[in-house]
Amino acid sequence: MTATDPAGIADLGPLDRAKEQRAWYWYDWANSAFATTIAGVLFGPYLIAIAEEEAVDNRVSLLGLSLAPGSLPAYTITASTIIAAVLLPLLGAVADRTSRKKELLAGFAWTGAAFAGLLFFVTENNWQLGIAAFIVANICMGAAAVFNDAILVLISDEDERDRVSSRGWAFGYAGGGLLLALNFVLVTMHDTFGLSEGMAVRISMLSAAVWWAGFTLIPYFGLRDRPPTDVEDVEGNVVQRSFGQLWVTLKELRNYPVALTFLLAYLFFNDGIQTVIGQAAVYGEEELGFETGTVLGTYLLVQFVAIFGALGFGRAAARVGAKPVILVGLGIWSAIVTVALFLPDGELVPFLVLAAAIGIVLGGTQALARSYFSLFIPSGKEAEFFSFYHALERGTSWFGALVFGLVYQFTDSYRPAIFALIVFFIVGGLLLAKVDTARGIRDAGNTAPRRV
Repeated sequence: MTATDPAGIADLGPLDRAKEQRAWYWYDWANSAFATTIAGVLFGPYLIAIAEEEAVDNRVSLLGLSLAPGSLPAYTITASTIIAAVLLPLLGAVADRTSRKKELLAGFAWTGAAFAGLLFFVTENNWQLGIAAFIVANICMGAAAVFNDAILVLISDEDERDRVSSRGWAFGYAGGGLLLALNFVLVTMHDTFGLSEGMAVRISMLSAAVWWAGFTLIPYFGLRDRPPTDVEDVEGNVVQRSFGQLWVTLKELRNYPVALTFLLAYLFFNDGIQTVIGQAAVYGEEELGFETGTVLGTYLLVQFVAIFGALGFGRAAARVGAKPVILVGLGIWSAIVTVALFLPDGELVPFLVLAAAIGIVLGGTQALARSYFSLFIPSGKEAEFFSFYHALERGTSWFGALVFGLVYQFTDSYRPAIFALIVFFIVGGLLLAKVDTARGIRDAGNTAPRRV
């Protein structure tokens, strides 16, 4: 008697899902190396440092524009996210028409890792290569995340999703934190290893690329492909059919007003979160005057606190639902950027306390936003809906980073730049408060979890 036999006494579905969920967790472990070591800590300050070597009157030329070196990381993130906003919805349409989601996940991950590896070769003579390589790697990371999150819906039911998503984020923070710890030792003790600080930073960024590529093998071999469902009947080759399905989905989005309201809320509050993550190292080094090693150690603290934050937020959502927990998190984010405005220069304890607060809400708000949005996605359109989601999200924002860069450009201070992000948390929270969870689940034809 088998598990698929109607007369069977055992349902092995949960066991099969649990096995795939364990494999799926490893992709968060893999890509967090790029998000932490490169995007979160090392790339921004390193790019600024090498660009300043060629700066004249604190300005460098890029594509005919005169820019402050301190603004380059923010503008780089802005460029990569705008490009992703155009490409990711098309990739989502492709993914929903194929059973090969895990292959697409791995392919973009490995391509992103290859471009991230090019950062090892970036010096003051070719800092423009660093911008180009980071943009491609960041776009690939966003593309892989579309397929990764679409797979989440396939390997978990509605009652499991907050838990599975939160554990994935916790796993990611553990993996990213472990590699960051190793790189912290390398960068802070570079003299002991006979390395310059610049070479230690370059080796650390290379290690993140190798980590990302290597651990992606686990979900690649541990997940199974599933045939697409509810595919739109459109004609042409794969690109034409994907554009056709994307057009159908765009027209149908008006039938899912709750999902649209959430995406608008997410556009705001996630831009704030991603900008804080992306600019934290720059703020710590350039505004508060901490050494690279100190910032690395502080970011490491954030990573490990975030493990418990993600798990704790997941447990809270199981008791009261995801939406109220996310709203509490946004209130804490607003307090964080307010405190950052007044943080004293060079005083480590207040900086560490603020970092711990970031860790508590960082993993929890992101993990629950992913699982909460999945409740509003109709069957068969997981990748397309998550492509819109990730056009506004993964590790990076566009409008928030642009605002941060512009405020710094006009004020020459990172303090008002970081505080300006409070607008994103307030507006995002107000829009999220308007989301009707029960209606969104009904519109998508999904089953409501026990707690909504």
